[in-house]
Amino acid sequence: MRHTKSNAQSVEVVRIGDIDVELNRRAIKNIHLSVLPPNGKVRLSIPNDTSEQKIRLAIVNKLAWIKKQQADFAGQERQSIREMVNGECHYLWGKKYRLKLVEPQGKYTVTAKGNGSLVLAVSENTSADNKLKLLNRFYRDEMQRSLEKMLPLWEKKLGVNAGSLNIKKMKTKWGSCNIQAKRIWLNLELAKKPPECMEFILAHELVHLLERHHNDRFRSLMDKHMPNWRERRDLLNSLPLAYEGWSY
Repeated sequence: MRHTKSNAQSVEVVRIGDIDVELNRRAIKNIHLSVLPPNGKVRLSIPNDTSEQKIRLAIVNKLAWIKKQQADFAGQERQSIREMVNGECHYLWGKKYRLKLVEPQGKYTVTAKGNGSLVLAVSENTSADNKLKLLNRFYRDEMQRSLEKMLPLWEKKLGVNAGSLNIKKMKTKWGSCNIQAKRIWLNLELAKKPPECMEFILAHELVHLLERHHNDRFRSLMDKHMPNWRERRDLLNSLPLAYEGWSY
């Protein structure tokens, strides 16, 4: 097992076999292994005093799983970089739309039409970056409207209350939960996926308010309240990655 360190970021990396593992030593009790998009980087979060032997065992015992996760990322379809031009393909709630640029009659707007058009009313000289910002604002509004109905139902179902629910672009996760503050974040990219995918991530993060870890109790709670959660997870992870190039 070979150790290297990057002084700029104080990142400790060990090489086990042909896999580089980034070590994240923290004040935690249990070891947690992650394979991160877009390229399958392996990260091991470990208690501060974890021995080299325990580190090696944690990786060796999960080698097959690590390789599968990395292969899945490598083979997953990715959207091309968005140029925000006429005819370009975009997604909303799992449905494909073609971008249509029109001159605005007033405010700049984005409208999803039943004929499969996503109409951007913007002036001709608007930059691609500003068109994308407008589209992302539209996605955020879509998610917020959906969550206004969905969140109270799931809070009642689980008997929990989220202190806050926020939306932002995230690079390595579909959602996250700060258990102490009861603060939940959902990824803006979920607006592009089928609604049942966002509902799965919302339920997943809310269940963390009842069980911190991804253990048997967590899975039992998910099974009880969303029996098809595995199918929803698999659907989410089988869909095209964002043009930024990442997934859950």
